[in-house]
Amino acid sequence: MGDMPVMIITGTRKGIGEHLAHHYLGKGFVVVGCSRGGSSIDNEYYKHFSLDVSNEKEVSNMLSYVRNNYSRLDVLINNAGIASMNHSLLTPIHTAERILSTNVIGSFLLMRESVKLMLPHKYGRIINFTTFAVPFKLEGEAVYAASKAAVESLTEVLSREYARYGITVNAVAPPAIKTDLIKGVPRQKMESLLNRQSIHRYGTVEDVSNVIDFYIQPESDMVTGQIVYLGGV
Repeated sequence: MGDMPVMIITGTRKGIGEHLAHHYLGKGFVVVGCSRGGSSIDNEYYKHFSLDVSNEKEVSNMLSYVRNNYSRLDVLINNAGIASMNHSLLTPIHTAERILSTNVIGSFLLMRESVKLMLPHKYGRIINFTTFAVPFKLEGEAVYAASKAAVESLTEVLSREYARYGITVNAVAPPAIKTDLIKGVPRQKMESLLNRQSIHRYGTVEDVSNVIDFYIQPESDMVTGQIVYLGGV
């Protein structure tokens, strides 16, 4: 395993995160994944942690494992995130706190700790996840959109902070994909969202991994601080 590139992907139990874990295991990466629950992936090059991404001690323990076992970290994919689709008047404060804690604090914490492992090698790739709820200013998703606007700001600021170390920071906004995240959304609302995209179709997990493949290749060392909205805004 000594020469194999190492990647952390958060939120790997299902959906896009699970797809990305299989995708990069197939490309020869050692993948360290995490979620609040147990693992759904059985592979000798996959290691799973059950944790809360906003818990500093738990995240630190995962990074210590990576440091002690692999002595390197090449890529971080901050996929873990939660959404809530409620009018602001119907959004309890504990829901708002949970969204901000997972999406903003979790992303920041993983980036801060991961970069410490990337620094000695003067190389790293960080990919964050945002949403078209930000540019579309979607009603009913105020806190979720605000949390991802913060992630976009972190992406842009940290891309500048880390550039001198050979570390790039970019973001991708998946299009509407038929995952658990949208299964509770009424069909009429989803159709209206699809119509606001430039390309009026559901996306696929392959659309997302295609962009990440581009971001993480060594030749993309001039690409940083960028946000790709799949489907077009």
